[in-house]
Amino acid sequence: MRSVLVSPAAPFSLSISKIASDKSISHRSVMFAMLADGESEIENFLRAEDTMNSLEIVKNLGAEVQDDGDVIKIVSHGIKEPFEILDCGNSGTGIRLFCGLLSSAEGHFVLTGDKYLRRRPMKRVTAPLRSIGAKIDGREDGNLAPLSIRGASLKAFTYESKIASAQVKSCMILAALNADGVCRYTEPELSRDHTERMLQGMGAELEVDGLTTTIKPLQGLLSPLKIRVPADPSSAFFFAVAAAITPESDVILEGVTLNPTRIEAFKALERMGADITYELTDNKYEPVGNIHVKYAPLHGITVEDNISWLIDELPALSIAMATASGESVVKNAKELRVKESDRIATVVTGLRACGIEVDEYEDGYKITGGTLHKAKVESDGDHRIAMSFIIAGLQCGMEVSDLDCINTSFPNFFELLQQLTQIEFRD
Repeated sequence: MRSVLVSPAAPFSLSISKIASDKSISHRSVMFAMLADGESEIENFLRAEDTMNSLEIVKNLGAEVQDDGDVIKIVSHGIKEPFEILDCGNSGTGIRLFCGLLSSAEGHFVLTGDKYLRRRPMKRVTAPLRSIGAKIDGREDGNLAPLSIRGASLKAFTYESKIASAQVKSCMILAALNADGVCRYTEPELSRDHTERMLQGMGAELEVDGLTTTIKPLQGLLSPLKIRVPADPSSAFFFAVAAAITPESDVILEGVTLNPTRIEAFKALERMGADITYELTDNKYEPVGNIHVKYAPLHGITVEDNISWLIDELPALSIAMATASGESVVKNAKELRVKESDRIATVVTGLRACGIEVDEYEDGYKITGGTLHKAKVESDGDHRIAMSFIIAGLQCGMEVSDLDCINTSFPNFFELLQQLTQIEFRD
């Protein structure tokens, strides 16, 4: 199993323009092109394992795809029954959104993924889909992949979700587009809203009122997408934390989506004392701009609100918390337990290995800030755990193993990291 040795970093000041493209928007762009009349054009698509799997699935579903390396052009001829099993790799977003997209399509579809995805819970989408007429089965009565879907007629619904999840919401919105009447989806707090923004931009009749989204069924095909995918703030956040914990350092993160539901982790880092400013440069499907992060002494905070807005960034934020003065507490984050790994357990185990005092709770943890010490940390196949503890190594040195998972979301992570410090790979 490959590992990397990371050396402590000296103070740095740089601009980064090659941050990985946004994974959530990349997934959605190729899926939503299947609903369009005409040719969709997608620039700056994330060429990582997860998103390339989604692109391959779209091809297997009958789309005509041209890719010159810069722009992906997609023409849909309607969803066709595939010859292949549809492999989502490591992507929970991919498999859950495809469930919604395919639940009303004519044909039989089998969705699967890697060993990590096949142990993640799927009833959060299969149960509500079944309740409106979808024909879905899988291991543990539809809770675990592989999932088998036979397209069916779907009933209009009014659904109140118990969890704030952009994946569940997006799945049900996609199902609603082909239901037999107006549908309403309500969530307990606002989750990321890329699906609503993008589909509205394509002409779908969606109305968002507070926590409720009302969806009218499609009367025809949507307008094609013409989109440049912005940089992923979840990926950018690793380098924000790098600057925030390295004295006399700063970084400008260019071309990042500034969607309010995506920059909550930056706002939390601001509350800890980091000096952060934002510059808006574009606003079509998404607000896009630059984020400037400067080092400042950090202090502990409590994170308990808008958890769905920063769920992916919590492992990296925990590294900042570990270096801050005082105690930091994460609450209402039980969703961390069903991500690529049990991220509460992996964060706690990793920080304790680094000499940090951590109390574990069912829905979060308490971190007593201190001095990070060099350790050996296992990622458990989770890209965000791997990259978070690699960033921790900028302060104290670190050895992190099981690195292949990083390619699922941030293929050029190490290329950018080498601008900050020396790294050494070991097999």
